Amino acid sequence: MTAFTSAHAALTTLASEGEHVDTHTSISPYMTGGGALVILLLLVWITTRFNRDR
Repeated sequence: MTAFTSAHAALTTLASEGEHVDTHTSISPYMTGGGALVILLLLVWITTRFNRDR
C-alpha cells in the first residue's frame, strides 16, 4: 500500500508544480475548428457521392 500512496503523492506534486502556459500564439482555435469542420464536411460530401444508388 505504501507504493500506491507514494505514487499518489508523486503525481499530486507533479500536477501542482506549474500552470499551463499557451506558447503557441500562432495557432488560432477558430482556424483549427474551421479547418476541421471543412474537412469533415468534405468527407461527408465524398461519402454521399459514392452512395448515390441508395
